[in-house]
Amino acid sequence: MAYVNTLFDRNFLEYASYVIKDRAIPHIDDGLKPVQRRILHSLLEIDDGKFHKVANVVGHCMKYHPHGDASIYEALVVVAGKELFIDTQGNFGNILTGDSASAARYIECRIDPIARELLWRPELTEYTDSYDGRNREPVVFPAKIPLALILGAEGIAVGMSTRVLPHNFGEVISAVQAALRGEEFELYPDFFHGGIMDVSEYNQGQGRVLVRARMDTSDEKRIVIREVPFGTTTESLINSIDNAARRGKIKIAQINDYTGENVEIEIRLPRGVYTQDVVDGLFAFTDCEQSISVNLLLIHDDKPRIFTVPEVIKYHAKRLVALLEQELIHERESLMDRLHMRTLERIFIEERIYKRIEEERTSDGVAQAVRTGFEPFRKELIRPITDEDIERLLKIPIRRISLYDIERNRQEVEDIRRRLKEIEAHLANLVGYALDFLEGVLEKHAHRFPRRTEISGFNRVDVREAATRDLTLRYDSESGYLGYGVTTGQEVGAISQYDRILVIDSGARWKVIPAQEKLFVGAKALHVGLADKEILSQIVFTLIYRGSADETYIKRFSIEQFILEKEYDLVPEGAQPLTLTTRTDALVRLRYRKKPRMQKLEEDFLISDYLVKSNRANGVRLSTKQLSSLKVLTARGAAKKA
Repeated sequence: MAYVNTLFDRNFLEYASYVIKDRAIPHIDDGLKPVQRRILHSLLEIDDGKFHKVANVVGHCMKYHPHGDASIYEALVVVAGKELFIDTQGNFGNILTGDSASAARYIECRIDPIARELLWRPELTEYTDSYDGRNREPVVFPAKIPLALILGAEGIAVGMSTRVLPHNFGEVISAVQAALRGEEFELYPDFFHGGIMDVSEYNQGQGRVLVRARMDTSDEKRIVIREVPFGTTTESLINSIDNAARRGKIKIAQINDYTGENVEIEIRLPRGVYTQDVVDGLFAFTDCEQSISVNLLLIHDDKPRIFTVPEVIKYHAKRLVALLEQELIHERESLMDRLHMRTLERIFIEERIYKRIEEERTSDGVAQAVRTGFEPFRKELIRPITDEDIERLLKIPIRRISLYDIERNRQEVEDIRRRLKEIEAHLANLVGYALDFLEGVLEKHAHRFPRRTEISGFNRVDVREAATRDLTLRYDSESGYLGYGVTTGQEVGAISQYDRILVIDSGARWKVIPAQEKLFVGAKALHVGLADKEILSQIVFTLIYRGSADETYIKRFSIEQFILEKEYDLVPEGAQPLTLTTRTDALVRLRYRKKPRMQKLEEDFLISDYLVKSNRANGVRLSTKQLSSLKVLTARGAAKKA
């Protein structure tokens, strides 16, 4: 059994690690999940400027992805929907309406040139073997911008999940520029759907945002939804509105969907109902308002880690500088090789060193003749001549030697030297070079990605406040039943299904319960009423009760806090409640049983003379005499018998 437990634990841990690192969670370096990375790698490999059938792209990607063609196709459609790295042709679905894409054999795509500019650097990319060992795939792309924030991501792994909201392309790059300058910045999500967003609880990518549909409410009898919230589609939004109308949460006459390239959902209102009466209900009971929680979990150093938005931006600012430095150093090395070769070619041809090999009979003799011919020009060489250099010189065609252009060679050498000076200047000021690079990206591409989501502050609509109070709550003190389905007894008031009810029963036990159609709460309850916290906290209850030794007590209290459906006691064990009132301008008249030598048979106590305390506090003793009767009198002397 111990062996089985060990085997299970090890295998489960390996499975969990695989799902976290290689399936569900994107990497901070390039913001991509493995399947997305393999798709872009495939598109870059087969790119010839023309569109490719998606089915062919999926087939090529299967060399790298071991989980089947369906997952590749679905991931490709999702990445294409981001409108950043993949050009599309055909029906790729519609994220606004929820329409699905056509089959892979009918649609086409190709890599967008921006991918080569921001992602594709084979000379700087670390590669690893594919799952079958026949091919090589990138571990991560050397991305120059924080794609995790631009693209957004959702994924569920073993014991953890990630939800990164998409941000605006231009705003993200501007934030990286601010980080490079050491300046403060603010960055908030931006959704393709548009809509309106409250970011007061975003908490730098670790909180939540509220998003709302954009509505045209200029017509008091018609509401037109122009933009839907992130996470919804026109179809799901219409269904939620229909469901709310059927349940009586909102009143509408008709709903029409005229969505084409842009969202247009028309809601017509019935007679006697106006726009201002329905808008809050749409936000409260339908998908017109969504609360989206954020969990910025990314893979970093082969481990999942939770980040904040500023941490991701600052990480990529440093990474950009490091990548640009590597690119410059690699370019400098390539230019130095070119300069060395052009110098060798010039000397080889101008000084006719090739003539020295005419009488040589062996390859070693030929190589030595060339090497000897360069001895007088050693000071002009960039570095010592190698066997590889000699091989390249010996492969120069005779035609090229006969057509050799000295001026063209000199011009090329000057261009190389000029570029080398620029590289040295950039290496001396990498931060400035990075800022210029990002500015170039903004000028070239930012116009493609205008902000779509408006940032605005608004309060979330409380469901109970938005609900229509069109139900009548009744309490039958004889049968003990309470609810909006009870037809007999006392009418308590108009309520909605979302209201809460305070019940103080005949034993002075109280609790707050949700409104229900019919519920037994006990006969002869002391109080039944709405439990709205704001109103309830302003009500002062006065309870008169008899103690275990016939003493009479008064207790004044208010109810401010409670746990739904939890029962609380107002009087000590063994005590008997006599009456409960919410009057504050009244007095209590106690009449005592007549006994020998008793002179005062009646006493009045002004309620306002006693302090309001917690509902958990004990009452104040009024009398130790045995009661005959009790009355609560108004200031004008009108009485209500207990």
